Amino acid sequence: MTGSAAVPQSRRWAPGDHILWRYRGNASGDVHICRPVTVVEDSAELLAVWMAPGTECVKPVLADGTPVQQEPLATRYTAPRTTVRARWFGTGVLKLARPAEPWSVWLFWEPGWRFKNWYVNLEEPRARWSDGVDSQDHFLDIAVGPDRSWRWLDEDEFAEAQRAGLMDAGQARRVREAGESAVRVIRAWGAPFSDGWEDWRPDPRWPVPELPADWDRTPVRTSA
Repeated sequence: MTGSAAVPQSRRWAPGDHILWRYRGNASGDVHICRPVTVVEDSAELLAVWMAPGTECVKPVLADGTPVQQEPLATRYTAPRTTVRARWFGTGVLKLARPAEPWSVWLFWEPGWRFKNWYVNLEEPRARWSDGVDSQDHFLDIAVGPDRSWRWLDEDEFAEAQRAGLMDAGQARRVREAGESAVRVIRAWGAPFSDGWEDWRPDPRWPVPELPADWDRTPVRTSA
């Protein structure tokens, strides 16, 4: 399915709507991660979505089916890949993203809704389209504990992605600067960390969104 007509700028999704949260591959530019999610809030300041346990998603694997994380780091980004459909395991994930911000903040819980941690995923600012948002992962991440402690994650993958030519020195510098900006928000305990999202719970009436057959379709863009 393709399209070119723009969606009106005032178009907002309502709580309970199902959309797709997608990532393009850093080498190919094709969609290689797709996660159906339920909209919690969509405003000019914030997009919040819920990925329910058991959601069928699309994820990248090596061409022989081996999980990406099992490939040695030296060849992790150069070995041939494909995609598979798989269920999200474990508890659900709440994702929070502010427009134009080069990261999103994810919340994880242990079984029984014991809050586990925040996770800052450094990424390209999300491009909205008629049925979801698209981004590109920037490898470097930050974990934030309930006690407000924080630490960098995946610095080895960030370095290897540069060696493999998936980002140049200029982009790597901008990603690191974005991470430092996120750290300043964490240290100041600004939004969304201070907004009480760890106490949020999904509406029990919400069904688990389905993964459409055309999950990798060309988006109908919107400037909203």
